[in-house]
Amino acid sequence: MKKIYMYSFMAAMFAAAVTGCGSNTNTAPTSSADNKAKTAVVSEKNDTVSVNQLSNIEKTEGTTYTERDLEQTADTSEAQYITVSDNETIDITEEGVYVISGTAEDCTIRVEADENAKVQLVLDGVNVTNSDFPVIYAVSADKVFITTADSDNILTVSGQFTSDGDTNTDAVIYSKDDLVLNGTGTLNITSYYGNGITSKDDMKITGGTYDMQTALDAFEANDSISVSDGTFSITTNKDGFHCENDEAEGTIIISGGTFDIKGGSDGIQACALLQIDGGTIDINASEGLEATYILINDGNINIYASDDGINASTNTNAYETAIEINGGYITVEVGQGDTDGLDANGSIYVNGGTINVTAQMSSFDYDDKAEFNGGTIIINGEEVSEIPQSMMGGGMRGGMGGFGGGRPSR
Repeated sequence: MKKIYMYSFMAAMFAAAVTGCGSNTNTAPTSSADNKAKTAVVSEKNDTVSVNQLSNIEKTEGTTYTERDLEQTADTSEAQYITVSDNETIDITEEGVYVISGTAEDCTIRVEADENAKVQLVLDGVNVTNSDFPVIYAVSADKVFITTADSDNILTVSGQFTSDGDTNTDAVIYSKDDLVLNGTGTLNITSYYGNGITSKDDMKITGGTYDMQTALDAFEANDSISVSDGTFSITTNKDGFHCENDEAEGTIIISGGTFDIKGGSDGIQACALLQIDGGTIDINASEGLEATYILINDGNINIYASDDGINASTNTNAYETAIEINGGYITVEVGQGDTDGLDANGSIYVNGGTINVTAQMSSFDYDDKAEFNGGTIIINGEEVSEIPQSMMGGGMRGGMGGFGGGRPSR
């Protein structure tokens, strides 16, 4: 039965804010990749942890985390303690750990430090409501950590964002440089007209609980978004996670975490590569997953989409346009009309995992070829032995064309 979700959150205010870029509740067995099926290798030279993904395929990419990225509790032995106050800009210009607390209106924490500085903001019971500017604004630093202490933190921007010169500061947390989100507490963000959290570089999320209600993207980055853990409850009129830049790049890699995304556009969208190696992901959106190359190695993924469930569309020449599934338990249900369960403007490769598709018209649609090399495919309750192809007018025909694997042309 088709499931219908009502989005009542600030509908009138959000109506003018929606723009675009180029779930059902089925329960699956616990995925072996849920935060456990990854190997951490520590390099003594650079103090980093390289997460080796499950697939051995050439195209599989990994994410490198430092030990500090993965540490959920900050070292506050030499921290400075700051209490927010109304109509104040708190300037942080030096590397260090800063514990922020208190309640205020129209208060901005502005980080403008040396390009080699690492600044850690520990949110410990912060409640700030701004009218038109970010609550946290990182202008410069090597990396900014936002760590939630074991408490609730509430950040809100209630009006239209104003720019900072040529910078369109359109998020409650806005960073021009690398951003790391972690911690043991909860971060509640409400953005009536803009994004929730934006990084104009790389964003990493390694822990914490996030309750997001946004008019535009909940999490947005230019170069990459990497998630190894965390709990996410997202209601947005645009995308839950969105990554792209002007060079037609943008990668999202998810290796763990629990996600409940209700989106007006896409649940998760990357310009280039979207790779899922674990986690529990529930999406109700216009489209569930979208990227040029979608690579699923593991995870429990449940999608209800009013348009296409999983969509590989050509946004860059760096990757083949394709969907590749090597493992995991994936359930996709799509609404009526010109919709596809899995839609590739190129090819589809199924090498493992379980794919359960419920579709009125088209379960699979591809422009190039399809390969069924392993795993299980169930369409409308019946297991099939080949990947069907939709035809004009909505019918289907069987087909497994072509030879050779999908390789990124990087």
